[in-house]
Amino acid sequence: MQQRRAPILEHKAYAAPSVFQVDNLLREARRQRTTPEGAIPAVCVLDPDGDLAQHLIATGQATPHAHWACYHTQLYAFTCAGIECGVVPYAVGGSFAVLVAEELFASGCRLLISITSAGQIIPAGQPPYFVLIERALRDEGTSYHYRPPAAYSVIRPALAGRLQDAFTGAAIRVLRGASWTTDAPFRETAEAIEFARAEGIAGVEMEAAALYAFAEAQDRDVVCFAHITNQMAVAEGDFEKGLDGGSHDALQVIGLTVRGFMSGSNLGPPAGGAWVENEAMEDDRK
Repeated sequence: MQQRRAPILEHKAYAAPSVFQVDNLLREARRQRTTPEGAIPAVCVLDPDGDLAQHLIATGQATPHAHWACYHTQLYAFTCAGIECGVVPYAVGGSFAVLVAEELFASGCRLLISITSAGQIIPAGQPPYFVLIERALRDEGTSYHYRPPAAYSVIRPALAGRLQDAFTGAAIRVLRGASWTTDAPFRETAEAIEFARAEGIAGVEMEAAALYAFAEAQDRDVVCFAHITNQMAVAEGDFEKGLDGGSHDALQVIGLTVRGFMSGSNLGPPAGGAWVENEAMEDDRK
């Protein structure tokens, strides 16, 4: 029998349209669920751990959005940096994250922010802290359905430029660097970790490479942050994200990202030009 390449690398017509279209899926979801037509917030957040969404719901700052038609998830609306934003919790892994991203942009999203817990590879201080992911090692499957094989997916340069100074002087630590995106967190072997260190990688997570490949292929604005919270639980006392599961810090990252994005886009500031921050962000600076 002739040896074949791995199927994930074959039969990929990257410029060809998909037979299965996201708009058609959403049409059927709206029909079956009697979801009213309407746009979702222009800025949305993927929250794989769910801590941010839980905090916003528990404190009365987030409510389900009436126009979200996804079969698999809930979208919650909240206010940050003076505008309505949406947050989707629990979309863990590249394939799930990109499925939701496709639906978000088809429903009216214009900027997608992903904030995911990540394991520390090259130490940059004691966790927790954030890394704005500039490139992500493609050690997952979804990216290969959107872009030809390559070692890394990268943030779109124009978006990176808008965020160049977004975190200067911020009270929270936001570094810039590379991540390793894996589909198999319990196969993070010593050999794989050593390779990632040799590549200069800051942390390991499960979504960024897939999301950046989708963003490049579909011409979408997506920015991914690794929230470095752990050292693979090799010792007790790991996975500490901060107050309320790191929600206050995450809200600051979102607010600063929104401001940086708006400074170079046609979204513009909210009506009247006033920036109104939510209660959690105000409390963090007191």
